[in-house]
Amino acid sequence: MDDDTYRLMLSGMPALEGCTSTADLSVPKLMQVLEQLKLKGFKVRPTAGSKRPRAKDGQSRKIRSLWLSLRDAGALRDPSEESLVKFVKGVTGVAALQWLTAAQASLVIEQLKQWLQRAQQEAV
Repeated sequence: MDDDTYRLMLSGMPALEGCTSTADLSVPKLMQVLEQLKLKGFKVRPTAGSKRPRAKDGQSRKIRSLWLSLRDAGALRDPSEESLVKFVKGVTGVAALQWLTAAQASLVIEQLKQWLQRAQQEAV
């Protein structure tokens, strides 16, 4: 969208009261502009450096350790962090390790331990 079209869109938004620049808008009004842009086909994409940081608590480290043990046992087709997150989501419905409650993390740990035990028994 060229600059003139963008400013025309802004001036046509009743909530902005004729404003043609987003420089001094409040966050709620900026969100309205974003929603208007989405309606026109704009797609929000994360920036290259905006990946979610890894969880570093003890249970998350244990989960990763068990995941890597499964990799070493040859039980995983894809040992990536993304694959681990998919596994965790399948077990708990939660899409990130840092969002797990202690009970959910314990459930994941127990599932991974059982899987590792089966993989080690099959290897013997």
